[in-house]
Amino acid sequence: MAASCKIPVKKAIPYANKPENLVPGVAKFYATTYVQDGDVVPVLAKVRDGRPIKIEGNKLENNSFAQGGTSARAQASVLDLYDMYRAKFPLHKVKDKFEEVPTFEQFDKLVGDAMKAAGGSVVLLTSTIVSPSTKEIIAKFPNLKHIQYDAVSYSGMILANEASGFGRKIPSYNFSAAKVIVSLGADFLGTWLSPVEFAKGYSKGRKIDEKNPSMSKHYHFEGHLSMTGSNADERFTHRPSETGAVAVALLAELGGATAPSIADAKLAAGIKKVAADLKANTGAAMVVSGSNDKNIQIIVNAINNVIGAYGTTIDWTRPVNYRQGIDSEFAQLVADMEAGSIGTIMIHGANPAYNHYDADKFKAALKKVKLRVSFSEKMDETAELCEYVIPNHHYLESWGDAEPKAGIISFQQPTIYPLFKTRPFQTSLLRWAGDTKDYETYFKEYWIGKLGDENAFNTALQNGVIENAAGGGASYGGGATAAAESAIAAYKKGTGTEVVLYEKVSIGTGAQAGNPWLQELPDSVTKATWDNYALLSMAKAKELGIKLNTDYEYYPGKPVIKVTIGKKEIEIPILVLPGMNADTIAIAVGYGRNESIGKTVAGVGVNVYPLATFNGTTVDNFATGATLENLHKKQKIAQTQIHNSYEDRKEVVRETTLATFKKHPNVIPEWRDELRDAFYQNANKDFRQATLYPQHDQPGIKWGMSIDMNSCNGCNACVIACHAENNVPVVGKSEVLRYHDMHWLRIDRYFISDHENPDELKGVVFQPMMCQHCDNAPCENVCPVAATNHSSEGINQMAYNRCIGTRYCANNCPFKVRRFNWADYTGADSFPNNQDQQLVGKLDPAIFQMNDDLTRMVLNPDVTVRSRGVMEKCSFCVQKLQAAKLDAKKENRILNDGDAQTACQTACPTDAIVFGNANDKNSAISKVRVDNHQRGFYVLEQLHVLPNVTYLAKVRNTDELIETEQHEEADHSAAAEHDASNGEHKADSTLPSAVKPEEAQH
Repeated sequence: MAASCKIPVKKAIPYANKPENLVPGVAKFYATTYVQDGDVVPVLAKVRDGRPIKIEGNKLENNSFAQGGTSARAQASVLDLYDMYRAKFPLHKVKDKFEEVPTFEQFDKLVGDAMKAAGGSVVLLTSTIVSPSTKEIIAKFPNLKHIQYDAVSYSGMILANEASGFGRKIPSYNFSAAKVIVSLGADFLGTWLSPVEFAKGYSKGRKIDEKNPSMSKHYHFEGHLSMTGSNADERFTHRPSETGAVAVALLAELGGATAPSIADAKLAAGIKKVAADLKANTGAAMVVSGSNDKNIQIIVNAINNVIGAYGTTIDWTRPVNYRQGIDSEFAQLVADMEAGSIGTIMIHGANPAYNHYDADKFKAALKKVKLRVSFSEKMDETAELCEYVIPNHHYLESWGDAEPKAGIISFQQPTIYPLFKTRPFQTSLLRWAGDTKDYETYFKEYWIGKLGDENAFNTALQNGVIENAAGGGASYGGGATAAAESAIAAYKKGTGTEVVLYEKVSIGTGAQAGNPWLQELPDSVTKATWDNYALLSMAKAKELGIKLNTDYEYYPGKPVIKVTIGKKEIEIPILVLPGMNADTIAIAVGYGRNESIGKTVAGVGVNVYPLATFNGTTVDNFATGATLENLHKKQKIAQTQIHNSYEDRKEVVRETTLATFKKHPNVIPEWRDELRDAFYQNANKDFRQATLYPQHDQPGIKWGMSIDMNSCNGCNACVIACHAENNVPVVGKSEVLRYHDMHWLRIDRYFISDHENPDELKGVVFQPMMCQHCDNAPCENVCPVAATNHSSEGINQMAYNRCIGTRYCANNCPFKVRRFNWADYTGADSFPNNQDQQLVGKLDPAIFQMNDDLTRMVLNPDVTVRSRGVMEKCSFCVQKLQAAKLDAKKENRILNDGDAQTACQTACPTDAIVFGNANDKNSAISKVRVDNHQRGFYVLEQLHVLPNVTYLAKVRNTDELIETEQHEEADHSAAAEHDASNGEHKADSTLPSAVKPEEAQH
């Protein structure tokens, strides 16, 4: 330590009585369940020294639901546990100011007395309840009316299924069994119903066997470019108001309706093509729709009946419980509140004061209820309007259960003692109903009674999920189809610009909007962080006088427009995307929260829930008749990627069509062979030794990774998992604007379109990019202090304490995956003024939230927290590799394949990432590389940096045959010479053709 330098003294307090089963430094994993807004994901919570620090997917053999994998929001949920803005104790509003109620007993007495005084009926308003034990408690509460309300409603689907003879239920969808998948605006890989489960099944149909290449076919109809639409083989765009006509036209082509008029010739031709494919794959196809219109969903049910989906790809033996809210029931509740007939309302998980389309009406009606009680974990917009607030536990502090599907139960168990004076809302219901039990006791008795004994109960908790026999199913009845068809035909034709509201995979409905990890997560499609915005087509931007020039593309200031629908108007910046319907704009919900949710989210984005409309039965997530005005001012949007096309740089991105791959399967191997011939003739024909640097033998473990770009859908679960596992800092919007973002793992997104007409989007490629751990790493030989070096196991290492911040390594990295701590984002420096000074600029509130003592409990003690001036990057989760090797050593055995797994690998719901010992010929990574010789490639392979990460080329399932000059020469085609001579454009959407040796030498 330098002389006269003083550092803060931090005192450590040892255990007075150490728990018997706790070994310091050894992590334990507890099975539990992430539940939010109806989402249900079975997970494992990693607990270190009594603190949950990481979420993993729960993978059980022979279980149809717990198949591993997570979502970005499930991964980020561990940070919500340590949210400094959680409600910390029971509150009572006295003269418009909340005061703490010292004990639960006092709170129970206050509420009990108030309920007696209030009179009237008692209502429990919740988001969807998937817990069977909780439903039993609610049913036992005397004279209680239970209303379920979902921020994003699915009641149109529920009511349509009832009209089709299935009851008020939603079926299970088996995407793995579908050879043809048609989506009418359902973002089933991102946010629709159960995306983690669907992504797992969908990916199975996208895996390619090179010996017999085939894959499922995915058609997508939508108005804006969604994450799922980005993964489609063929997309067709239309106005949101035309969804009903598209559905009826599709049914008509299948012989079940009268064909409506479709003005768009491309759309009409697409419908015919899709119908023909559905017919050809009867019994192995499905159609799903994201519409909340009952009539549209009835038509979709009729289509699925015609194509034989029921009993094959759509399963009614296991109806799901993800979404149960009925819009008309909530509308009736608001009317009852307005009439003054509701004496007491208790609210759990629902926030209509924020996310209802007519929130002002709800707020006014709520004031007429005499007693208002909230169980909210945070002081959200609805909780602030209540008189009493008794915060619920976070799910990682809770006992509980969830029944996502009939007969499948996923359990919750506490992984940490409650951090604050909170209480399960079920305990409150029991107390106020006159039962002296707490929920923990009730829950255990309930399940011991169901399962037979305590041993069975403990086994269920240990596994996390139990699966019982499926039910009997249901049969289709088409009596409502004709009326639905007539109703759709009578719909008023949309005019002007239409606005569609959608959910991002990061923010969702906004329930986790106060989470800095999620706010800074780049959107899959736009690569934007920290804001919402209006997505526009290029044609609409031109109509508004917005120039899409270099200034627009490269500078963060984006034009701001005013969107007016009736009397409602908002101002919002725009982003222009290819693949948008010309008359449709799209805006994400979940933004525009108040400061009580957290300083980091206050003022971020605009709340657009009020732009939704009510059709008399259900809430529609779009609006017609919008007018747009260019305000001729700009607002900065922080994007992590601003160049959208790989522009024929096939050494970076390799993708093609299935037809082309079948005709020319060896393009990549041939390119590699010619590359060797061209560059390495003087290296004794040894590709790896063609370098100035000596060859280092690596006889032991050699870590390697393979990423299947056909499986990666851009969901970003891996990015948040990497954040959580490796203590990656949040830097805030102001720093992202300066391209100081810190993600160790990013997902690059490239649009594939014709240069002449970029709005005609052929496809989108997602490419996860992390440190490639090059054997011939260009970063290592320029570091003056050897901070970056190569391990004997093939890992490019960073010695943080040695790094002096020259950034030479980042300049020399061709993949641009090294990140530099420009400021003290983690509070790791000794001096407080390092975090906020004019030299580096004022840091955002998110930085200080992440450095709060409570929030820092999420940090992984196995990973160094980096200080300012240090370079950092992906380490292949070296701490997990070392732990796996240590476990094997303690058990006196060799390291087995699969023992060591990276955070991104375990988070991925599609098994896109394979990791292991490449020197082991029997390992999964070795087999993937051998079995996928025709698709496997290295990024920038011609640089000869020898990466240890391989990629499998993206293949789109279309009949388009892409011929390059080299292909046609191989086919002895004279047309190639003609194309080359007249300069005809070649689409940038094929696997790279082989480099001629004479060209490569130049």
